[in-house]
Amino acid sequence: MSVIIGEKEFFKGIDQIKYEGPESKNPLAFRWYDENRVVAGKTMKEHLRFAGAYWHSFCGNGADPFGEATHLFEWDKKQDAVERAKDKMDAAFEFLTKMNLPYYCFHDVDVVDYTSDVVENERRLQALVDYAKQKQASSGVKLLWGTANLFSNRRYMNGAATNPDFHVLSHGGAQVKAALDATIALGGENYVFWGGREGYMTLLNTDMKREQEHLARFLHAAKDYARKQGFKGTFFIEPKPCEPSKHQYDYDAATVISFLRQYDLLNDFKLNLEVNHATLAGHTFQHELQVAVDAGLLGSMDANRGDYQNGWDTDQFPNNINELVESMLIILEGGGFKGGGINFDAKIRRNSTDNADLFYAHIGGMDTFARALVVADNILQHSEYKKIRTDRYASFDNGKGKAFEEGKLTLEDLRAFAVENGEPVLKSGRQEYLENLINWYI
Repeated sequence: MSVIIGEKEFFKGIDQIKYEGPESKNPLAFRWYDENRVVAGKTMKEHLRFAGAYWHSFCGNGADPFGEATHLFEWDKKQDAVERAKDKMDAAFEFLTKMNLPYYCFHDVDVVDYTSDVVENERRLQALVDYAKQKQASSGVKLLWGTANLFSNRRYMNGAATNPDFHVLSHGGAQVKAALDATIALGGENYVFWGGREGYMTLLNTDMKREQEHLARFLHAAKDYARKQGFKGTFFIEPKPCEPSKHQYDYDAATVISFLRQYDLLNDFKLNLEVNHATLAGHTFQHELQVAVDAGLLGSMDANRGDYQNGWDTDQFPNNINELVESMLIILEGGGFKGGGINFDAKIRRNSTDNADLFYAHIGGMDTFARALVVADNILQHSEYKKIRTDRYASFDNGKGKAFEEGKLTLEDLRAFAVENGEPVLKSGRQEYLENLINWYI
């Protein structure tokens, strides 16, 4: 991949990040992520399909509810919105290519600032799409997925597709149309719906059944439009339980799958799972992955982590090797992502104010995933991990257990077996042993 620098170099003094191996002491080098290393029949680059998140890395300014911005970007100074956005895109592609990130992801309003005028917004976005085409062609970086921000503008305070006001819903439709057009024009491989405010704050003023029906109809309309325009990719739904809404309709993986099944959307939609959203829903990320894999609907993931002491979406960079090994075990056994990859939906901390901090964060995340991939493959290939689980269910592989799985036993048959065979012998699940096994291979 060639490093792409615009008229101005924004990340001076930082060269393209290279793989130097586990013994390297260079903080601006990969220790584990060797994109050409083959693991389980594919290269790391093919397995992981890393993407940079346009919003956190190039739009997030470090401000929080209690303090002003601390990340003061050189690319954010021009007065004209389109010219300022082009500077930001120059910085983005410089970073993406220096990091050797093969993909990126964006919301429409990340790419260029929007106004309240639909036609002007479309003009601005089209100007940046034309610019992005040049950047992608020069660099080889691809668009993993695009999406529309239907939650930040005050018109969406009660949601977009689920808003009780049709006028607001129509604005959401206009935004999604433009975002789909941009995604298609840029060769985007997927399109994501994150229902940031598609939920309710109180049932006292909410017709929940009607709102969910509107959401389904909206998704069908978007899907039909994109297919008509020739879009061949996959649509993703990203589950999130709450924040900013009290209760969101895309609460978790199981809820979303039930919604897709109920409203006949399973053929076109899969799931984009986020680590921090899983923990907000009271689940582990491994749980959400397994639910999606079991349904054949694991499309993509947003990589981050939460703060165990905080009850909100802190979007920190992933660095927990144990959790990621357990996650990679599920992803590998599930056959990998269905169209998507690993998008770093994570932001550097408020007090990380150096340009290099953005590189350190991504290097650490990419290395941790790469190391987890290697460890997980070793566990699957060389340990008794799979055998322990298989043996635990062996009673269903033959005899009456197999007959039960095949639907051949009645409730009376179950009773007869229990009477004939008496009290079952307790069998260990060997949980601590398996937890130790993960650490042995790390």
